[in-house]
Amino acid sequence: MTAQPVESIPSLWTAAHDVDARRPRSLQRQLGASDTVCERRAAYIVAGTAPTNDSDKRAAILGTYIHEGLLGAARSEYGWLVERAVADDTIKGHIDVVQLDEATAACLPVRHRPKVAAVGGVTVEDIKTKSTFLWDKVRRYGPSEAELRQVYLYADLLRTAGFEDVRGQRYLAKFGPLEVARIRFRFVNRDNGEEHIEEFDFDPTEATRARWWVQRVRELRTPEEGRRDFDGPGLDAICDHCPFMTACWGLPEQPGTPVQTILIRNDADRTQTLADYVHGHTLETEGKRIKKLARAKIDTSPAGAYGANELAWGGGNPTWAIDVEAMVDLLEDAGIPVPMVPDEGRMVATLKEAGLAVPEKRTAKTTPRTIIVRPFKA
Repeated sequence: MTAQPVESIPSLWTAAHDVDARRPRSLQRQLGASDTVCERRAAYIVAGTAPTNDSDKRAAILGTYIHEGLLGAARSEYGWLVERAVADDTIKGHIDVVQLDEATAACLPVRHRPKVAAVGGVTVEDIKTKSTFLWDKVRRYGPSEAELRQVYLYADLLRTAGFEDVRGQRYLAKFGPLEVARIRFRFVNRDNGEEHIEEFDFDPTEATRARWWVQRVRELRTPEEGRRDFDGPGLDAICDHCPFMTACWGLPEQPGTPVQTILIRNDADRTQTLADYVHGHTLETEGKRIKKLARAKIDTSPAGAYGANELAWGGGNPTWAIDVEAMVDLLEDAGIPVPMVPDEGRMVATLKEAGLAVPEKRTAKTTPRTIIVRPFKA
């Protein structure tokens, strides 16, 4: 049987990206609540700027698939309202889950009433998928400022405009504005399925703050007046995958250098940046000192929960190394020639012991460029 060359087999990711590009959310041109992660990015959308970058969306697509599966299960098993559209003249979005309380659900036709009603009032839920790499941060600090802003925009749209009057949810639009009582974040680890939930009362002040954020963006004369909320390509994944990365950051003046060099315009910028570097170095040094002392103090303590933190111990397992002598024996027993590769380290040591210079040749490689910052005395 002749095997088909791997390079000729269609990629599933190509198909996934093409399907994702045709999704209504991908074709949407009005500012969405999920676009409010960065002020300048939102400004580009409001201005109608064409995207300048295509990015790898595999992680986002996987998140979409997990969303669809989990939300479909919640709809069929609990009768919750999932992926429901909300909008007004300034912003729109799709709420992952709206869980109605019994009193509100009683106004619906029986076939549309949830099997599991919300306790404590109408609840707006947002599902976020995270990698294991970010999981500890999620459990320790909860939703980010941008994630809070997004869900408060959803909730505020629901309480001021109600469900959007579109096909598939016209019966819900008849409710008009709904009084949202609770906010829920459901974090799902996409590597192992672990679930972490944070729920709290709806805060009108936070909703107003989210609305002000959107209003400020709409008042900008140009997108370039908008604030960059992240550190840029190569330093933050949000920027690496932003469709407006080049429009926002441009290109470095010297190829191969970080694009952040565009932020240096004069000696005043250099002075402040060096001060930031020294400040960061001081924090890093002090942080390492504190951690080293804490690690030494806790070394003999048993695992367990202590206040806001849980202590666990890893490692202590035996390590394995290649048994060269055993390999030689196996090769000789099997009649296989034993490779005879020059031992560079031993040859260098022998030449030095004999008082001979170790020959060297120049390569095309260069050493890493290092920064040297020291106090300056005029």
